[in-house]
Formats: sequence, C-alpha cells, structure tokens
Amino acid sequence: MREYHYPKLGERLYREVLPNGLMVVVVPRLGFARKLAYFVADYGAVHRRFTLDGQTYEVPAGIAHYLEHKMFDLPGRDVSAELAELGANVNAFTSYDMTAYYFSCTENFEPALKLLLEFVSTPYFTEESVEKERGIIDQEIGMNLDAPDSVVFESLMEGMYRNHNIRVPILGTSESIRQITPELLRLCHRAFYTPANMILCVVGDVDPERVKALALERLGSEKLPVGEKEPQAAEEMSAPVPVQENKMEVAMPTFQLGFKCEPLGMGESAIRQEVIGDLAAEALFGESSQLYLRLYEQGLIDTSFGGGFETVDGCAMLTCGGDSHDPAAVRSAIISRAAELAEQGIDETDFMRMKRSALGRRIRDLDSFDSTCFRICAYHFSGFDYYEFPGVYESVTAGEVAQFLRRAVTAERCALSVIRPLK
Repeated sequence: MREYHYPKLGERLYREVLPNGLMVVVVPRLGFARKLAYFVADYGAVHRRFTLDGQTYEVPAGIAHYLEHKMFDLPGRDVSAELAELGANVNAFTSYDMTAYYFSCTENFEPALKLLLEFVSTPYFTEESVEKERGIIDQEIGMNLDAPDSVVFESLMEGMYRNHNIRVPILGTSESIRQITPELLRLCHRAFYTPANMILCVVGDVDPERVKALALERLGSEKLPVGEKEPQAAEEMSAPVPVQENKMEVAMPTFQLGFKCEPLGMGESAIRQEVIGDLAAEALFGESSQLYLRLYEQGLIDTSFGGGFETVDGCAMLTCGGDSHDPAAVRSAIISRAAELAEQGIDETDFMRMKRSALGRRIRDLDSFDSTCFRICAYHFSGFDYYEFPGVYESVTAGEVAQFLRRAVTAERCALSVIRPLK
C-alpha cells in the first residue's frame, strides 16, 4: 500500500484502491493496544431510487436501516456473539447517506476483521427473520415518535423540504417497512454493498499489507456493478412550511431552527463550502458570539442551545436548537444578527481567532480513533482526502463567510420546528 504524508498535521496513512474497487485506508497508531475498523457503504436512507443492470427501482423508506439490522445474520450463527468471544465490540449505524459497520478490539484483530468483512458481504435473508425484524424496527419507530429530540428534528425536515427524501425519517414509517421483503433487501445489497461502493478504514498498530490481503481474501478481486443513485429532486431555497408545532411531554418548549442552503456537490470546492458554513455558524450563534451571550443573558436560550452546518447527499442546511420559552424571538434575533454581520462584515481579528479555534478542534479530533475513521469514510464519499482540511481552512476568508450569511440566513429560507408542553 502507498504511504501518504501530511506535514501540516504531522500525520501519515496508507491508502490503496483494490482491483475490486474497494478503497482501503490504514492510519497507523504505533504502540496503541486499541484497534478500530470501519467497513462503510456509500448508501443511506435518502437513496431510494436507483438503476441497476439497466433497470430502475424505487424501494420503500427505511430499507437502508432495515438492511443494516439484517446484515448481522449468517446461517446458523450469531455474529455478535462470535465477535464478543474474540473480545471485539461491534456496532453499526445508518445515516441519511451512508451505512457503517465497525468494531474495536485490543486482541484478535485479524479474525475480527475477517468476520466483519464476511457478515457485511454476505446477504442472508429469510422470510421468517425479516418478518421478526419488522416488529423490532416498528418498536424503534414508536420509540422515536415518543422522543422529543427526534420529533422536533424530523418535523423540521418536513417543513424545510418539498421533495428531498430527508423529509422521511431514517427508520422509515410503520407503513413503509411493511413493504420490505427479502427480495428487496437482496436487491439493495447487490446494488450498494459491493466493494467499489465501499471503504474499509482501520486505525491502530496494524500491518497495512495484512489488512489489504485480508480484504482481497474475503471479497475477491472482481469488480462488480454498482447501483446508480438517482439524484435528489431539485429544491427551491424557500421553506414550504415555515413553522411546525407539536405538543409532547416536555418541561418547556424545545425547538430546531433551519436555514436551507444549496447542495454542496463533490470535491474540494464542496468541502470549502462546508468549512464556510461551519465558520458562519460559529460567527453567528457560536458560544463565543455576541448573539449567544445576549440571548443567554435575556433568558431566551440556555446551555442546551447549539448548532452548526449540516450536509446530506443533495442538501445542506444551517441549523440550531435547544430549549426556549420564545423560539420565535430566537429566530428573529438570528435573522437580524446575520443581516448585521453581512452588512458590517466580520471583524478580522475575531475571524482569525474563530478559524484557529475551529482548525484546532479538527486537529484534536484526530486523537479520536472513532472520529478519524468516520471522517475519512464520509469525506471519501464526497471525493475529498480528509487530511487535506488544514489547507481549506487557511484559504477561507471573512468576506466569504459574510457573503454566506447574506445569502443563506433569511426569513424565506427559514423553517422552525417547536414542541410545546402538553400543559
């Protein structure tokens, strides 16, 4: 495997695309006992319409998450128990645009990695097991409907977007999961759980060549077809439903506020826009901003308040939220302050301090095995080498951030989701 050096970070890694199309990345951490492996598919909850072998398919909402649950089944075997016997902690998650399977261990790394590659690459779905899982996931959907944090965010997505599949929860609905069959699960696995649509990332004191050899041994060298995802429907930048309100068992109103932004696309230009969005969030309502301090002193927000810039395949948004007795007043203050910053500009000294702070946090995150693996995988699917982020931060200007605020933080692009107490 080829070794890459990043002098600005004092880091190095090994990377290679195998003949089967799988990207393999190894980040050496010499002397550490812990090892972490992520095996990730470029496939998530929003990818519901695709073409494979010349035929177009549309699958039910929630199928990516359903597939994640079912991948832990092998004929007559308990994958989780086998990994536990090896001393490995295994887990998985489905996001809007990717699905990850991962484990950490301090011993038996190679057998654990073999098992990870085996169960994720083996589609085994029976009518009985799929039906049994339906009840489990239906309970999970019910729990989400009783969780204020989930309801307030999913209501915000419904209010912000007309057509994008982010409008539908990652888990799907009780109705949509009833349409999922073993045949549809096999179809989605064949379309997206193929090496050319995946990445294997390992962090730890391991031999990169052994990781590569194990991947080829388990997955083979043949490059298989990948499903072609249909792009998400184009969206107007205005929010179709400016305010969504629900009532639940909460002690005080909780809210999520979002400003619709243009999709980012791919490559370095996309990551640059993400960094601009992150810095705009920090300048506008970060903990050290004037607005945050003013809202806190006025009692309009508390320590639960926070936000940032979020991206999903085909959409992006600036969001914030927390508890507040007057969410509408918080919304008005944010829009007004964004207009001030756009008009007056951002103080250069403040901007450089913010930029150094944000860059420092990213660099410190490299100490976390989990954060490193996750970001390398996510940015790979965006067409960007994550370890190149220092150069992006260095080149962003205060003027670009002010321009972003002028364009994105407006009443027309804004949606507000509020959950009020039942009493």
